[in-house]
Amino acid sequence: MTLHGSSRRTLLLGLGGGALASVLATPALAQRAWEPTRPVQFIVPAGTGGGADQMARVIQGIVAKHGLMKQPMVVVNKAGGAGAEGFLEAKGARGNPHMVVITLSNLFTTPLATGVPFTWQDLTPVAMLALDEFILWVNAESPWKTVADFTVAARTERLKLGGTGSKQEDQIIGVALAKAMGGNLTYVPFRGGGEVSVQLVGKHIDATVNNPIEAVTHWRSGALRPLCVFDSQRLAGTEKMTETAAWSDIPTARESGLDVEYLMLRGIFMAPGVKPEQVAFYEGLMARVRETPEWRELMQQGAFNTTSMTGEAFRAWLTKEESRHRTLMQEAGFLA
Repeated sequence: MTLHGSSRRTLLLGLGGGALASVLATPALAQRAWEPTRPVQFIVPAGTGGGADQMARVIQGIVAKHGLMKQPMVVVNKAGGAGAEGFLEAKGARGNPHMVVITLSNLFTTPLATGVPFTWQDLTPVAMLALDEFILWVNAESPWKTVADFTVAARTERLKLGGTGSKQEDQIIGVALAKAMGGNLTYVPFRGGGEVSVQLVGKHIDATVNNPIEAVTHWRSGALRPLCVFDSQRLAGTEKMTETAAWSDIPTARESGLDVEYLMLRGIFMAPGVKPEQVAFYEGLMARVRETPEWRELMQQGAFNTTSMTGEAFRAWLTKEESRHRTLMQEAGFLA
């Protein structure tokens, strides 16, 4: 029933004090923002020690340290099936606002490579947090000081390139790299970027295309050497990460004569069927996370591209990236 004019005024005047207070309080209660009422499961569809895992745990720590949420975040790694385990769990948690997923580009590559019944549209996009870079790394004791050195070696011997997963981002870059060099690279898959770095430090493989955050500790210790970054421009960081070099000192692949470029998503998604006010809560939460000094330090230490998006702009970007990955996967012969 809709109340108009004098009839509405008569009803209000006829109410007792307690009833009137109840009526007037109702809109305020309805406008109260949603927030989690139990611990939030933070799914990482990748192994421990890799870039996605490190970022999730930094976010977890920031939220706890600054009291950005009353309930705790609990990080859970679900790397099975190249991340399909984590994505399918989130897909099956329809309407559950107490679960979020940190995504990388296996959001696109895993379903395209395996045929698993999942696409990014089965989840609810929340926010792009950043874009992650890829760098060609070699052991610091190797004879390869430049991409040119590495290219000569790849043309005369079969080098081992380590990476995370099969038919995923690292192997896509590896295929493009071998093609651009006209060389031979044998791809060796591992469960996570942390393990890949350890294998390179131990000289069990010849090179990796790890994200900066996955190898920076070993670079700073003098164990690894970066040869090029797979971006259209040099990294922005000018602070010295070693005694002699900053991120900005690493040449691009194109500067080094290789036409290979790739950036990776770092984003947050929720289960399907969640409410707009629940999405809004996590959008706001991630916006506050990105304002903290700890987040800025992560972005600097990991040489991230700090592009961020939400809403329709993010959806449009996801649509475009899915199409681009389909083309890349097809060219590499990785489509299921």
